[in-house]
Amino acid sequence: MDLETVERYVRATGASHSEIQSEMAEYADEHGFPIIGPDAGAVLRMLARLTDAERVFEFGSGYGYSASWFLDGGADEVVLTEIDEDELDMARTFLDRAGDADRAHFEHGDALETVDAYEGPFDVVLIDHDKPRYDQGFDKAREKVPEGGVIVADNMTRGPIDLDALTAYFADDEPLPEDASDGTEGIANYVEHVRADPAFESFVLPVGSGLCLSTRVAER
Repeated sequence: MDLETVERYVRATGASHSEIQSEMAEYADEHGFPIIGPDAGAVLRMLARLTDAERVFEFGSGYGYSASWFLDGGADEVVLTEIDEDELDMARTFLDRAGDADRAHFEHGDALETVDAYEGPFDVVLIDHDKPRYDQGFDKAREKVPEGGVIVADNMTRGPIDLDALTAYFADDEPLPEDASDGTEGIANYVEHVRADPAFESFVLPVGSGLCLSTRVAER
């Protein structure tokens, strides 16, 4: 069975968009805007439910697509961060129309700076901003995540990365190519970084563009 067949099966049996999420997805298709998609979105929704999330923090929110899944999962509060003010305004409009804007905080600016203004705790953190700075996002968030909380990072298997190079790096101990993109190096550094942290258990889930889930556990 090939990967395309598996993906079709997952999509056919997976989550459906709400009316507002359908509009968001249509906008992404029309404008070539990268979103996590409904399968990864369903994972975010489940994480919100499983952690009984009171607060969620997003490093990079675009126009609110991923936040809509957290909110659909019952999160009491989601902090959206976005450096593009127009996208943040779109997020506010979409989530307001969905009836969820009262549970969202819209922060314009660099997420790595914004997170310092929040003490936490955050039950779930999404890292989906600049790939070379993923590990910085993790370090900024890790002490704000309680035991049982989850940090999830997007674009582990798709996006501005070379999956073949990453597979060779981790599975065969081959060095990354000298011309590896910043995104590829950023993902490699991130996965190494979180796997080496004794306070977290981490694994890559091949859903959507690939998610790395890191759950905070008691340090061993």
